[in-house]
Amino acid sequence: MTKVYVVGIGQTPVREHWDRSARDLAVSSVLEAIEQAGVEKADAIYVGNALSGEVAGQEHLAALVADFAGMAGTEAVRIEAAGASGAAAVRMGCLAVASGLQEVVIVTGVEKMSDLTGPAVEEALVTATDEEYEAIHGLSLVALNALLMRRYIYEHHVERSDFAHFSINAHKNASNNEYAMFRRPITVDAFVNARMIADPISLLDSAPVADGAASLVLCSEKVVGERANSAVEIVASAAATDAMALHDRGNPLFLQGVYESAQRAYAQAGIGPEDIDLFELHDAFTIMGALSLEGCGFASEGEGVRLGIDGEIALEGRIPISTMGGLKGRGHPVGATGVYQVVELVQQLRGEAGANQVDGRLGMAQSIGGSGATVVTHILKSP
Repeated sequence: MTKVYVVGIGQTPVREHWDRSARDLAVSSVLEAIEQAGVEKADAIYVGNALSGEVAGQEHLAALVADFAGMAGTEAVRIEAAGASGAAAVRMGCLAVASGLQEVVIVTGVEKMSDLTGPAVEEALVTATDEEYEAIHGLSLVALNALLMRRYIYEHHVERSDFAHFSINAHKNASNNEYAMFRRPITVDAFVNARMIADPISLLDSAPVADGAASLVLCSEKVVGERANSAVEIVASAAATDAMALHDRGNPLFLQGVYESAQRAYAQAGIGPEDIDLFELHDAFTIMGALSLEGCGFASEGEGVRLGIDGEIALEGRIPISTMGGLKGRGHPVGATGVYQVVELVQQLRGEAGANQVDGRLGMAQSIGGSGATVVTHILKSP
């Protein structure tokens, strides 16, 4: 197995891009990444996307991106794994390069959500749940996370306001990220008084769906050459699954897929959670932030929320999370999110994160599909 390096990154601002298509967003980020990498073509393009057919009426997206990026003829495949689609595409790129079958690979994550509004968006997102046993009964992703959060509050004797620190941290970090959707801080009072969506989840517990695209150029050790000084190595790529429906899990408050994926990544990298310097987690909802920290071994069960209260998740804390705003502050263009997370890790590990720079050599990114049915984890190491 050869080593895998990131040698180029590109991203668009996360916004409601009313005047841009998924094709335009994806191609823009691809061209930026290949220019930075100094390559003209790739052996393959892997496109992470969750909802293009459902929302934008466009399937066969990878071939479209290859065509308009000037790479018609290149192998191109779309990867779908709900909210983990982008991370799953990164994993496919890693496997292709590590196997030696391909030397240079482009990975793109893209989503265009603003073509739909209101209930239509929720109908698209709920396709990530078990249609026969959850969605058919009106259990949206927000509702499922609300059930988890209510149970967490009950079992661990915490208050809803205790989760405020996840959102406050994300918004604070997003304020310094030019690509983020919400570049303004929020307060505990704003969090507590935010409009309720599905009790106990409010508007400020929830990451906004949005439009955006992010891209990576991956290459093998053979090709990295003079790029080695700025190349960031992907030292682990792991995936796991759990029961699709919450009611089929032995303990809904322990995300087994998160645990399995993280453990496999730690084993590949030859490290433990104590060695991770920053963590881009899947904070689609604040409860997912707490459960992810616990599942990955940064906190014991019921103690994840305390890492926010105690400031441990801040840039200067023990395990900084959402360092460029996370899903909550940057925005959550569903199929692109996992690639944005890796792009942001690359910025951190290259020392290019500006006011949000965290010291450290090892960063971890983890994406979750659905309510935890698919989990993909990557660990990256600085040059």
